[in-house]
Amino acid sequence: MLLVERCDVPVWVLPGGGVESGETPEEALMREMEEETGLVVQIDRCVGRYLPISRLAKITHLYECTMVSGNLRRSEETQDVCFFPLQALPKLIPPPYPEWIQEGYAQGPFIERELSSINYRTLLKTAVQHPLLVAQFLFTRLFK
Repeated sequence: MLLVERCDVPVWVLPGGGVESGETPEEALMREMEEETGLVVQIDRCVGRYLPISRLAKITHLYECTMVSGNLRRSEETQDVCFFPLQALPKLIPPPYPEWIQEGYAQGPFIERELSSINYRTLLKTAVQHPLLVAQFLFTRLFK
């Protein structure tokens, strides 16, 4: 599993980012992968489309990809980039990434559902467990 450690909030997440004006989600994926990881990838399948239930999240597309070329490298957005075995993922992976990783590995049919794990209750629970991370997350949301 390819994960990146973010610079703004020091957690491990799947590589990705926003879709720019005029871009398709697939084009955004290709651009973000190369920008964040140094890898050129081929899209194998779209795992799912996740719809936000609050202003904490945006519509998200999850893809399974294969590396075509390039070399792993850090970027302005990533402190580290690393492949992990599924059984040895880093401990600090915020929601919804653990569920997305599981759904990607399940090889099931295309998923379209609400992104229910990104909500204000989860934010408060995480704030109790990791207050600095939540503060950094909210700071990046406010000034992005």
